[in-house]
Amino acid sequence: MTLAPSVTFFDSGEFMTAIYSLGSAHSPGYPFFINYAKPFTFLPFGSIAFRVNIATAVSAAAACYAVYLLVTYILANERLSVDSKFSALYIRLVGLAAALSFAFTPRLWLQSNHDKPYPIISFIAAVVFFLVLRWRESYRQGDERPAYIYLGAFLCGLGFGAHQTMVLMVPVYAFMIVATDWRIISRIKEMVLAVAFATLGFAVHLHIPVRATRNPLLNWGDAKTLDQFLWHFLRKGYPVEKPVRDFNLFWQQVNAFNVPYEYTWIGLVLLVIGCLLFLRKFLHGIMAYIVGILSFIAVIVGYFNTPEDLIFLTEEFFTPLYLLSAVFIGLGMFMLLKLFLFILPFLRRPALPAAGAIAGLLMALPFTICSLNYVVNDQHLNYIANDYASNSLRTLPQGAILYTWGDSGAFPLWYLQGVERMREDVDLLHTPHLVFDWYLDGFPKLFKNSVLRAIPLETQAPENVLKMAISEQIGKRPVFVDFSTRFSIPFESFALLQKGVCYQLKYQEGGGSGVPDPSIWDLYSLRGMSGDMFFRDLDTGKAILIYANSHIEAGEALIRFGNFNEARKQLMMAEQIAPETKRQVDQIRSSYGLR
Repeated sequence: MTLAPSVTFFDSGEFMTAIYSLGSAHSPGYPFFINYAKPFTFLPFGSIAFRVNIATAVSAAAACYAVYLLVTYILANERLSVDSKFSALYIRLVGLAAALSFAFTPRLWLQSNHDKPYPIISFIAAVVFFLVLRWRESYRQGDERPAYIYLGAFLCGLGFGAHQTMVLMVPVYAFMIVATDWRIISRIKEMVLAVAFATLGFAVHLHIPVRATRNPLLNWGDAKTLDQFLWHFLRKGYPVEKPVRDFNLFWQQVNAFNVPYEYTWIGLVLLVIGCLLFLRKFLHGIMAYIVGILSFIAVIVGYFNTPEDLIFLTEEFFTPLYLLSAVFIGLGMFMLLKLFLFILPFLRRPALPAAGAIAGLLMALPFTICSLNYVVNDQHLNYIANDYASNSLRTLPQGAILYTWGDSGAFPLWYLQGVERMREDVDLLHTPHLVFDWYLDGFPKLFKNSVLRAIPLETQAPENVLKMAISEQIGKRPVFVDFSTRFSIPFESFALLQKGVCYQLKYQEGGGSGVPDPSIWDLYSLRGMSGDMFFRDLDTGKAILIYANSHIEAGEALIRFGNFNEARKQLMMAEQIAPETKRQVDQIRSSYGLR
């Protein structure tokens, strides 16, 4: 009901293009996630984007089932002091309530609605946790079954191919194993076998160099050689200057893991109750959960030291911990239900109202979380990214070149052109990638004999390489830049002619601008911008503001060129698209004496 119907912003278009072509996404490639989602592209309905979104929804449903599995397994040895034929039912209801609570959390729900690797990672992490629990049970009964550990090690290696955060769960499993019997660390043979199985799972990364030889649609890093594979896998294309940390930044980084935000304060209380009242019976599991929190924070906060404007990305990484949080919330629900069943005989209520009270008690939390998050996570009308990309392509004349800057501006275009086969006559060039030889290799007609081949690219700033490339191409083909590029780079030697949300470049020393072409707007589709769609993530909001600001820029330029009627239309459109721009629009009207 809330699934995104098409491509969305951030990494969506890039992942979908990689999945469709069995290629390689941005570093470190995500080979397992790509191979998991590929079969869904053969579904007989919807666009490729919608089918891939279904793949993520299925993996999120599996993660919710994992919560149910863990809660019911942990509670299997804890019987209620009621008729035994009902006790198993109560345990299952508790497991269901915990699973639904996890399902409706804003983080998992948002990830479930479009292509994300975090739900499948959470499912794998939960399965490995379950395998460790099964191993502990058999070990204590004297019937040790190391196959559980070997399978868990294999899944850890495989999970690393979906997202690197899988490695942060390893301390959780290691603690559970060592806490069972610390002498296990002396078993060299078993440890070597476990590493071997983990390596076997990790071998899914062979997908990257093997598929690179086939030159798929998206071949990030072109990892045909060992050096290029290591460059890709180790994320060497992402040099980040870490910020100087102060307490405010540190506190924001730590708060990226936020249980009350996901489960409300009631959920946090239930989590604490579950941990405290099961402290004796499930001590090692609770301590392992704490080890997991410390592991994630030590690496994500301590080592990564994420800049303030990128903290929202690290919030995604904690999904496996939120899954375990749901398990302990389920234990808290169980203790609450046990208390209720204890006092029920004293209330002297008939069975039917009592059953309703039990259902209300267990479902109150998931219902509350659902009601809080439904509207903001409903993406079934979210065509913003699809239309923003298609509108950009509609702007361009035949055989044009479009330079993009931000990922959200580029990736939906990659999807529409590569997967949906829209405007294959256009060359789409991502400016930050122009400094990599492997990227230029993907455009032999443009760069085979380019001057860029004669300079050490990686020592150059992307904006300088962009200007050199434009100077080579502008006399041969129409050259355009998108909105982000236009406001990221000063174009001193080019005039900018606005056409909708894109700009055509013409040679003109000192820069400048021409008369905007208002007819372009008639070609645009603006689905989801009428106010019916409530979902707004960071880049969706930015896209809407880009439309509004483009209308404002066009309106102000048309005023200067004397076309007042068209200018009024443009300014009114800006207000309709983004009402928050009204003050800015009024100031422009006032400064030019317009009503």
